[in-house]
Amino acid sequence: MKNTHIFALIVIAIAVSIIVSTAGDASTYVTFTEAAQMAEEGEGKSIHVVGKLKKSTNGQIVGMNYNPVLDANRFEFLLVDNNNREQKVLYRSPKPQDFDKSEQVVVIGQMKGEYFQCEKILMKCPSKYENGKLEEKQATANI
Repeated sequence: MKNTHIFALIVIAIAVSIIVSTAGDASTYVTFTEAAQMAEEGEGKSIHVVGKLKKSTNGQIVGMNYNPVLDANRFEFLLVDNNNREQKVLYRSPKPQDFDKSEQVVVIGQMKGEYFQCEKILMKCPSKYENGKLEEKQATANI
């Protein structure tokens, strides 16, 4: 066998082992009810929960608690999942920038007691192209 064939087999074997090892860490999307059941069963893997921030009738976020003077690494908020279950979420990091503007939030973590302890927050913010039309500006040339 040539050295190039051996090298190619080694590269393929490494690629397959990387794919298999990362597939084991893949998380699933669940609701808060399923997350609570998984916690009761002792499953300690991270899961994804999709939801929307709870807002009042005038559009203000309800249940958000962040005081960087007391503890900059403690951010709490209420999230409502797709089954309309409301859950307290605890994020042990500073509040993400533009969190207040997000439409939809994905929290990654696990249920612990009365909180969903979040390791990571993914936000879907409103698009600047929300209306579906781009405004065109015409340039005029001075002749």
